[in-house]
Amino acid sequence: MNFTLKIWRQANRTAKGHFVDYQVTDIQPDMSFLETLDVLNEHLVLIGEDPVYFDHDCREGICGACSLFINGRPHGKGEGTTTCQLYMRRFRDGETIVVEPFRAKAFPVIKDLTVDRSAFDQIIQAGGYVSCHTGGVPDGNAIPIPKEDADMAMDAASCIGCGACVAACKNASAMLFVAAKVSQLALLPQGKVEAKRRAQAMVAKMDELGFGNCTNTYACHAVCPKKISVSHIARLNRLFLGGKITRPWKRNE
Repeated sequence: MNFTLKIWRQANRTAKGHFVDYQVTDIQPDMSFLETLDVLNEHLVLIGEDPVYFDHDCREGICGACSLFINGRPHGKGEGTTTCQLYMRRFRDGETIVVEPFRAKAFPVIKDLTVDRSAFDQIIQAGGYVSCHTGGVPDGNAIPIPKEDADMAMDAASCIGCGACVAACKNASAMLFVAAKVSQLALLPQGKVEAKRRAQAMVAKMDELGFGNCTNTYACHAVCPKKISVSHIARLNRLFLGGKITRPWKRNE
């Protein structure tokens, strides 16, 4: 298979970027999209050109590092997949594929297709943990938790923080990511104690970092590789508003 890759090239976050067309040939249908970029980079290195910079790590759909905007969609076509799980057989032979970085104020471009997603780390540091004393690690099943709650907490915890929800949202909102990280703790006994304070702290940090507001278009859920439910956003809103009513959170707490 042969393709034309129309790739965004940008030297750094302050430089002016532009698209560059590259031809890749003899691509096997079962190759992943990242392997295709590897083939391109090997060729660019051989001819003395600067390779295309992009993020990757596990290449197993676990880490969320492979964040690319492909043909107008985060991670490309298909549901429940990351870029590293996107195979070239999903494209037509001879197709032109447009590849861009995730675009959001809170995700500045580092170089080419690589963006700085450390804003997610700052949101987690603002409250995505249990800080109250809950004792030692209990034996399995020692704390009775309804299966429905346990399943929902596990579903929320499956979020890999790739940022596809932000890239798909017209407001670059991080609500689905924040909601998943809040829900995975709020649904369990150890996390309920600080649930309202956690929601207020993480939302405040999200706003501070420049993420937009949620307008419930569900684009985030549509592109999420782990299919995180938007119902978690409703839970986040309830906790956030409940905290505002019962005990407003202060930044110095």
